[in-house]
Amino acid sequence: MTTWQGWQRFATTDPPAPPQPDDPPRSTEERLAYHSAFVTIRTPAISQLATQVRTLMILGRHQQTTARPSLIVTGPAAAGKTTALLNVGRTCHLAHICKNPPPPGSAHAAAPVAYVLVPPGATAKTLITEFARYLGIPTTTRMTQTQITDAVCHTYTQAGVQLVLIDEIHRLNPRTTTGAQAADLLKDLTERLAATFVYAGINVTDTPLFSGTRGAQLAGRATLITCGPLPARHGTRQPFRDVITDIENALDLTNHKNGTLPRHAAYLHQRTAGRIGSLTRLIRQTAITAIHDGTERITKAALDAVQLDHLAEQHRRPTRSR
Repeated sequence: MTTWQGWQRFATTDPPAPPQPDDPPRSTEERLAYHSAFVTIRTPAISQLATQVRTLMILGRHQQTTARPSLIVTGPAAAGKTTALLNVGRTCHLAHICKNPPPPGSAHAAAPVAYVLVPPGATAKTLITEFARYLGIPTTTRMTQTQITDAVCHTYTQAGVQLVLIDEIHRLNPRTTTGAQAADLLKDLTERLAATFVYAGINVTDTPLFSGTRGAQLAGRATLITCGPLPARHGTRQPFRDVITDIENALDLTNHKNGTLPRHAAYLHQRTAGRIGSLTRLIRQTAITAIHDGTERITKAALDAVQLDHLAEQHRRPTRSR
């Protein structure tokens, strides 16, 4: 998805649909593929991000003199940051092409959304090259960073990019010379492009991105959205249990009874530490196993037999100090 063609395929391909009561039964292979791809569960963070992005895009639409306000999605690993980022990007893309369909016979559609990954050990030049690669802007090793930046700003403006999604932002370290130059490049792009920037990274507030003069500038322009573990309870609500119910309703198992998984909410919260990524993986993996072994249902014993990611397993079985 870090190229326009790949992003367009992602954004315009219908996401997996949960089974409906009147649908004919799916084959085993179809159900295995469905649980592998699965639906996007709408978490509170996704809803908050969608609202904020829509508002900030309107707020910055006619802003000319200073950088437009931006957003930063932060949180621990496996908390659903990238899923939230991609979901809001797809929504923006589809809304734009619905409102502005390409003219009949046009070979070039507008590119309302750009999705860029910060490369490991990013320098200003390698980072701007990623921006160029997304829209297929030709570059050579002889081109300077300034030349590539000018080409990117010109092409992104011509393509009508309105939303720029930058993932893995925690890889930038402004305390190093190359990291500081890369951070300055992003600031320059926010001032030259008529687009709203949304960043996502692991525990961004604990990284050097928010330190020093550059960090103060970023903090002064960006709204922070925390995509953290879901609490078992929040006042009178039970957010984690609600998400479990949504996941269970989307399963395609012949013998599974709805209401089974919410009864194990306490166990699932302890098992995954409330992380949406670990939770969906656990349930999907157990569902796939249930299809393979013919049980076609998820039980606590089946959940307990699945070995999760190392982060979740560490939380489940913490090492005791002597």
